Amino acid sequence: MSEEIKDQQDNTEVTNQDELEQIVSLKKGDTVKGSIVKVEDNQAYVSIGYKYDGVIPIRELSSIHLDNASDAVEVGQEVEAKVVSIDDEKERLVLSKRAIDSENAWEVLTQRFENKETFEVTVADVVKGGIVADVGVRGFIPASMVERHFVEDFSDYKGRTLRVKVKEIDRENNKVILSAKDVLDEEFEQNKQQVMGNLKEGQLIDGKVQRLTQFGAFVDVGGVDGLVHVSEIAWNHVDKPADVLSEGDEVKVKVLKVDPEKGKISLSIKAAAPGPWETAAELFKTGDIVSGEVKRLVTFGAFVEIAPGVEGLVHISQISHKHIGTPQEVLKEGETVQVKILDVNPSEKRVSLSIKETEEAPAQEAKPERTERRGGGGADRVNREDINNNPNVSLSNQGLSITLGERFGDKLSKLK
Repeated sequence: MSEEIKDQQDNTEVTNQDELEQIVSLKKGDTVKGSIVKVEDNQAYVSIGYKYDGVIPIRELSSIHLDNASDAVEVGQEVEAKVVSIDDEKERLVLSKRAIDSENAWEVLTQRFENKETFEVTVADVVKGGIVADVGVRGFIPASMVERHFVEDFSDYKGRTLRVKVKEIDRENNKVILSAKDVLDEEFEQNKQQVMGNLKEGQLIDGKVQRLTQFGAFVDVGGVDGLVHVSEIAWNHVDKPADVLSEGDEVKVKVLKVDPEKGKISLSIKAAAPGPWETAAELFKTGDIVSGEVKRLVTFGAFVEIAPGVEGLVHISQISHKHIGTPQEVLKEGETVQVKILDVNPSEKRVSLSIKETEEAPAQEAKPERTERRGGGGADRVNREDINNNPNVSLSNQGLSITLGERFGDKLSKLK
């Protein structure tokens, strides 16, 4: 017998002996390794080198609920499993992949919890109150720990990959709580400090409206939100931010203040646009007649807005042709009026206006003609025509008098 043939026989004897020892030694609780050879009827068949294949029922494939065995394993995949039961007479060998995964998972999860490690998981299911991931054991992510913002519907999260940290671990009660929000918060703070470090007061930057509230708008400026107070949205008065802005709007803002300690950024939309007084000299000229809204009434006049952010004063003497004691006698706040521009001074942010000069002055009442009485008790009337036609009538002493020539002219002529 040749040496080659003899070696082959020896190897075959060794292999058979190993298989025999495996068959003899295989018992409940043993850990075995094998390869998935078939997946059907919601169970996986595993070749472990035994005289027949082992079976992993769907409930033993994963620590979480599965609809299909193929969601956990595939043909050709190498797996490690624990022997749950063995029946050679019926050639039934039941294995559990879940049991081995669970044993290994607790040690890994404990280390990750202690080290505050970030790792990835795949969302396996959406359940009441949150979502579930298979981390060797059932890992639960409560709804409040999925995102930094409120999420109403998680139906589209199944199959997503999330980065999480172990929030809570309790092996005795088989409880593992994961948090994706902690990872997002940590990354947000790191990015926030970086962004805030690069921001300078007075800087003009682009932003995107994220949220609207009653008191202002939160604008994203590079992954960090800054607040635009309602008073900084526009040059004209804004009651509610939603009246002029919508979520998702692209806006240009000016950085008013950066406070790294408090983590606050104050922004302004109106300051990023040309101020109304910068264009007032171009828009308004002395003598122009424009419409405006009465904004405020004071004792000395009325302030009228003729453009967003541009208010001019109508002095009480320029409100009406007739005498008035207070502006409230003829005006009310919110009223629209026509005004004439008397003077524009953008550098001092002053505009002088007049309402009465946009209106026609009322007609003057006719004055009665004055009369003169003759001396000696006479009451003869002398009109202007008599004065013009009679050279003997004098206008001296701001009155009319009759000369001696008129009174004694005839008699003197007869004496001649």
